[in-house]
Amino acid sequence: MPEIKPVADLSEAEAAEALARLADELAGHDLRYFQQDAPSVSDAEYDALKRRNSEIEARFPHLIRENSPSMRIGAARAEKFSPVEHGTPMLSLDNAFSSEDSVEFDARVRRFLRLGDEPVFYTAEPKIDGLSASLRYERGVLVQGATRGDGRVGEDVTENLRTLAEIPQRLKGSGWPEVIEVRGEVYLGHADFAALNAAAVEAGTRTYANPRNAAAGSLRQLDSKITAQRPLRFFAYAWGLLSAPFAATQWEALEALREWGFQVTPQAQRVENAEGLLAAYAAMEVERPRLSFDIDGVVYKVDRLDWQSRLGFVSRSPRWAIARKFPAQQARTILEAIDIQVGRTGAITPVARLHPVTVGGVVVENATLHNADEIARKDVRIGDTVIVQRAGDVIPQIIGPVIEEGVERAAPYEFPTHCPCPLQTPLARETTGAGAETVVRRCTGEFACPFQRVEHLKHFVSRRAFDIEGLGEKQLQGLFDDGLIREPADIFTLEARDATSLKKLKDREGSGETSVKNLFAAIEARRRIGLDRFIYGLGIRHIGETTAIVLARGYGGAEAFLAAMD
Repeated sequence: MPEIKPVADLSEAEAAEALARLADELAGHDLRYFQQDAPSVSDAEYDALKRRNSEIEARFPHLIRENSPSMRIGAARAEKFSPVEHGTPMLSLDNAFSSEDSVEFDARVRRFLRLGDEPVFYTAEPKIDGLSASLRYERGVLVQGATRGDGRVGEDVTENLRTLAEIPQRLKGSGWPEVIEVRGEVYLGHADFAALNAAAVEAGTRTYANPRNAAAGSLRQLDSKITAQRPLRFFAYAWGLLSAPFAATQWEALEALREWGFQVTPQAQRVENAEGLLAAYAAMEVERPRLSFDIDGVVYKVDRLDWQSRLGFVSRSPRWAIARKFPAQQARTILEAIDIQVGRTGAITPVARLHPVTVGGVVVENATLHNADEIARKDVRIGDTVIVQRAGDVIPQIIGPVIEEGVERAAPYEFPTHCPCPLQTPLARETTGAGAETVVRRCTGEFACPFQRVEHLKHFVSRRAFDIEGLGEKQLQGLFDDGLIREPADIFTLEARDATSLKKLKDREGSGETSVKNLFAAIEARRRIGLDRFIYGLGIRHIGETTAIVLARGYGGAEAFLAAMD
């Protein structure tokens, strides 16, 4: 893999090129994470990209771009929901990754406030891994609920939020301001997440990679009845717009939220100085495996609200708070096999089949090995004991083998030279424009390769493309194997062909009259679609969601786009 040049060694031209690339890459990741609930990288990989962007900008401040990730929060709202402008922006937090970072946070607070040796109290609250939401109450009554969106404008999901038992429709007790935006996190517990995915597998519908994605997908349903069937929960921890103050400290505010009827994380602590921050983090690390919900760190906040006000904000983050992130979690297991997967564009990806192991409360059985060069670099072999990491609780990775003295290892893995499809097409290394070989190997069969054709179909019906409910991976593979859907156009003639077929879809194993009727309705609803989603759905190499949006805006409409293609 190409070595990443240290920031200190970058020229100004290289820095400008790197910032442009990082801005585009992070914008795509933000779109997939915040709007589409389908992250493609781990939290740790995302954080590393953000850190590199910040380090380059710190060295070359005159190169900071208008679309810099350091200026952006979340992603724009999804078009299927009405916009809600937050009374005050929903900001993100800067991250700390070490004890040194936490100590420096305390030192910065002291320097800014000129406190010297005066004690500083903080709250240390678990960082819930869910979907941020803002609830607007007027005279104690819930009138509106929204997602964070891009921090300034979110999505109106009021009716969906009303279905959550832990969100009061009317505030209890007294002392609440006439107008207040209560903020918190919508999440799913571990047991509820497992049950939701098990039911989805049984029904042949979409499963979720982790509880955070499941919570976000459940909250973004157009039909609130579906949301009501999902066991979503809510922790309150902050507020936005206020008509009047209601507390002097963050700790008092958490107690007030509890009295008004909200759930507040019981693991929250009030601590003193940097030593208290470090002790709270260590305690949360021990507590984390026993929690019934996912957390990915600890949030430190200056306790006194008047000091928060004095500290204020920098860029998109408050100076008075920071998130100390947990490191990626690891475990040891056995590498039992290496399978080869063929992607939509023919790219060959080796996948490690592992003896099941629990990492961070989740059972891991598969992990990506990326490419042939990565296997050789790490020297992982079938039968090895390997260290598995779930960075950010999303994508399992193999860090490397555990070499045990006296234990004989298998021969080095030989990467295949031909595609595993029935055609056994030769594999070829991809080359750059300058003629240099890359690490990527591709099946040269293109649309003759059945694996690539199925992957194209999966991409076409995916949520970010045509989003056809009822054409899951299992259903699509079965229809392809039976010759009913061989290319995207076949999807839109399926109902007409089924009407004249002797063997009806409803009589297939795992199908029924209702499910088939719903499938046809879902297909019919996608006969008209946004141009950007159509372009993305074509599955053209190098055209992701962001580029598809740019192209759609450039062409302006389908007529101009099709004319240009002709």
